[in-house]
Amino acid sequence: MSDTDTLAGRLTRTLVLWVGGIWLLSVLAVVWYVDREINYNFDNELVEVSHRMFDIAAEELDRRLPDKPSDAPLIAPTPLFHDAAVIYQLVDGNERVLMRSAETPPGTFDVPVSPGFANLEKWRVYTVRHPTRNLYLQVADPLDERRDTLNRTLVGLLVPLIAVLPLLAFLLRRIARNQLQVLRQLANEIARRSGTDLRAIDLPGLPRELKLVGDDVNRLLERLSHSLDVERALAANAAHELRTPLTAARLRLQTALDHDLRRTDVEAALEALRTLAHRAEKLLQLSRAESGASLTRGRVDLVRLAASVAQEFWQEARARDRLDLEVPETETVPMAIGDDDALAIALRNLIENSLNYAGKSRVLLAVTTDCTLIVRDTGPGVSAAELLTLQQRHMRHTAERTGYGLGMSIVATIVTKHDARLELRSPPEGAASGFEARIVLPRA
Repeated sequence: MSDTDTLAGRLTRTLVLWVGGIWLLSVLAVVWYVDREINYNFDNELVEVSHRMFDIAAEELDRRLPDKPSDAPLIAPTPLFHDAAVIYQLVDGNERVLMRSAETPPGTFDVPVSPGFANLEKWRVYTVRHPTRNLYLQVADPLDERRDTLNRTLVGLLVPLIAVLPLLAFLLRRIARNQLQVLRQLANEIARRSGTDLRAIDLPGLPRELKLVGDDVNRLLERLSHSLDVERALAANAAHELRTPLTAARLRLQTALDHDLRRTDVEAALEALRTLAHRAEKLLQLSRAESGASLTRGRVDLVRLAASVAQEFWQEARARDRLDLEVPETETVPMAIGDDDALAIALRNLIENSLNYAGKSRVLLAVTTDCTLIVRDTGPGVSAAELLTLQQRHMRHTAERTGYGLGMSIVATIVTKHDARLELRSPPEGAASGFEARIVLPRA
């Protein structure tokens, strides 16, 4: 893989381009500013020189004017220091040149005789008028000096940029690689995870952005682990719960075949199949409750929910005369946050348990104004020791109470997924016997 395909290479290239671009823009801005300052300073110097030289040039003109042989302009004496020479000329009001410096090139002052600045291709000319005489002094400054000064400034700024950029690219690449090493470690840790190792990733010292990624990955691993646990639990529960009814159904059918399909044997086999279907339904309910994938969060009308579940049981002969429904007599309907179907499954399991194991006693399904669902019976109840283990799966307290554990496990799982609370009491408060289950839901 080439360096440009790596994140460190991309960061290095992007940073170098941006830094170089910003540096170049800064250089151009500095050059523009320096150019203005150079012109301003040179112009000030030109003005200052012209005002200082005007009287000197006028005195020289007056001194040499009587000896002037013709209309040709006088040539000023050559200065002592050639590099300090000033290019100038004296002009009268008729634009006639009276005197000029010895170093004046031809065409230097081809500008109108008017006070102020004027530009030629190679010269910057400043013209000033004498305050009392009809004389003008024109002083010229070569533009090459200004350009040379500006070019030296530009070169002085660009050379460090050109020299530093390769070093900057090298340093940025090393820094990026060092800083992104933790990302490589995170990727290696993720690659090590498999279906048998879904532990959370722990990499101390992660920067905030990568820590957020690590937290999201850990949550994903947790969900995967939970899904695998649900799958394994379903397989284990199926093997545990379905083995007995399947064996019973097979033996009953074999007995029926051996005895020419006697009615009692066929009915026994049918009952075993009903038990098998019932337990398979419970296992699917448990798997759905544990996965939590299909649970929704919405407003649940608890009165309507309880009435719907009670109506289902009233269709059965065993519950028609034993199940009572009690709802609050108030205009304010208790509304909770949850999943209708999941809460209905929980209620069905609680009611089935009470109908199956409460003897002939009545069963009450009640809804309170504080978003609590109550299932209560007046049967024999359970002991304090059994109450502590009632929500564990496959718990067999007695031969008569074989289904309590799985049903209660389903209820407890659904309640947990709803961030609700399951309260079990035996006997209920103020009663001598019986069993009561309360689901306390969060209010909408």
